[in-house]
Amino acid sequence: MQHRTFYLIANLFGALVLLFIVAPVISIVLSTDYKDVALAVSDKEVTASIWLTIIASITATFIFAALSLPFAWLLARKKFPFKRLVSGIIDLPVVIPHTAAGIALLGIISRHSVAGRLGASVGIDFIGHPAGIIIAMAFVSLPFFINSARDGFSSVPERLEKAALNLGASPARVFLTISVPLAMRQIVSGCVMMFARGMSEFGAVVIIAYHPMVAPVLIYERFSSFGLQYARPVAVILIILSVVFFLFMRLFSKDPENARN
Repeated sequence: MQHRTFYLIANLFGALVLLFIVAPVISIVLSTDYKDVALAVSDKEVTASIWLTIIASITATFIFAALSLPFAWLLARKKFPFKRLVSGIIDLPVVIPHTAAGIALLGIISRHSVAGRLGASVGIDFIGHPAGIIIAMAFVSLPFFINSARDGFSSVPERLEKAALNLGASPARVFLTISVPLAMRQIVSGCVMMFARGMSEFGAVVIIAYHPMVAPVLIYERFSSFGLQYARPVAVILIILSVVFFLFMRLFSKDPENARN
């Protein structure tokens, strides 16, 4: 009897939590006139902002995930001084308010910084430029990828890597042919989370690049300038696209055995 009561309470709380998550999304979709959504889809400013959001998030994910993948393996496999401190630093962008993160990023990519001058030398001004948007998205979303990839590498039996090394394979070959393939599910899952987090970023991006506008900034701009009626259709489009992209990419991170069942 006690077990049934506990399970009943757990199910009730779970249903309330799911309702809390789903209700706002369903509400905004159902309360928005499809004609307004159709008009928003045909709006060049809206489509341009959505494409910019998707492309910038994908670019940030591919570039910074590739750069940080060996680092994630290092965190999973090696012991070194101040490892816990390093792990804490990795999570720092998650706990920093994202407007503050944008201000902090300005200090290293502004026109007068070293990175800003290097960018200017090749014709890139990070402030108000897609490159700045990519950096802002990567900064706030990278911890999700590193943590997921690290957990993936930790789940790979170390004896397999050592056996390949003993057979004469180079560390790079072991990493690329054994470690990465066996941790691929968590790596792809980390990429999905990084992409989704970057795509939804507002605070850091709006500080660095109000223009050109990504979709979250456009929604805020339309809401503050024209009200809910003009912001809601754009929000619905972004929500639908986010769900579609998320579900599509989740299919690739599925465990092959579960996918066959």
